[in-house]
Amino acid sequence: MPLAQSDIENALRTLVDPNLDRDLVSAKAVKKIEIEDSRVRVKVALGYPAASFHAELKRLIEEKLRSEAGATEVSVEVVTDIVSHAVQKNLKPMPGVKNIIAVASGKGGVGKSTVAVNLALALAAEGARVGILDADIYGPSQPLMLGISGRPQTEGGNKLIPMVAYGVQSMSIGYLVDEDAPMIWRGPMVTGALQQLLRDTKWDNLDYLIVDLPPGTGDTQLTLAQQIPVSGAIIVTTPQDIALLDAQRGLKMFEKVGVPVLGIVENMSVHICSNCGHAEPIFGEGGGEKMAKKYGVELLGSLPLDISIRKNADSGHPTVVAEPDGKLAQIYKDVARKMAARLALKAKDYSARFPTITIAND
Repeated sequence: MPLAQSDIENALRTLVDPNLDRDLVSAKAVKKIEIEDSRVRVKVALGYPAASFHAELKRLIEEKLRSEAGATEVSVEVVTDIVSHAVQKNLKPMPGVKNIIAVASGKGGVGKSTVAVNLALALAAEGARVGILDADIYGPSQPLMLGISGRPQTEGGNKLIPMVAYGVQSMSIGYLVDEDAPMIWRGPMVTGALQQLLRDTKWDNLDYLIVDLPPGTGDTQLTLAQQIPVSGAIIVTTPQDIALLDAQRGLKMFEKVGVPVLGIVENMSVHICSNCGHAEPIFGEGGGEKMAKKYGVELLGSLPLDISIRKNADSGHPTVVAEPDGKLAQIYKDVARKMAARLALKAKDYSARFPTITIAND
């Protein structure tokens, strides 16, 4: 008896994508099903980059269709299709950038910039076109962590060409001023400079632009959250109660301006002794999970306080590229996939489909 499409769909409904936490059918990832007797061909399109997961997903689909649908021969194609998602109501996505993801923390010293650069590199490693904007005018750190020096080139006198390292495009005030030059600027100057860095950079066909926001939840951060077309945000915190209090303010700030929070990353969750490997939660434990439950968002992952993360960042070779097959890089990649998958479930941007209406007097 030949198989029916419902047999295939029912089998795929029992296969939950660990990054989406949804089955492939309800996530609308199944794009094509072709059946010939008991031979089946399936095409699955993921809305997030997951190059390292494609082979595993193909294997899982093949096993499901053989064991639960009774297929004798299965051919599976898995592709990635990243689209632009909706931003704040009064803004439109930027040219050359499909999605902007803000990385924020309520306070400094929680490792937000290190998390941001490793997530950008992780998205790139998973197959996406990625950029990172260093939005910390007073303390730009991305040039050091990406190992980039020098000045960006310009095009046409008014466009900056992003600097590139490890396949990731980047822009920072650190490329434009001397390393030891103090930035004695007031709030309006800071927001104006960041708007210029964002909009006057010629970003080249990015799937994601990671914006490493300055720490805090003051006027500068709120203005940026209102003026930058952001598709989603993540909050970086440590398990410490003081850090969690400030992180909650950051989360509420994004809620206030209509930016969906994709999840929380708990950094420095446990200290790993470099001599004996003993693990100790010196900043407390469980704080990120409690905050995630309180606000109905996901804890995307927890990262240890490991000396290699600091050394790699300081040397201009962040962990994801310095130790791409290591345990820490895998955690960053897991977080990046889940972050992008959560965004893939959000509303898409349809503004380009609507014509622009102009009224002219004859």
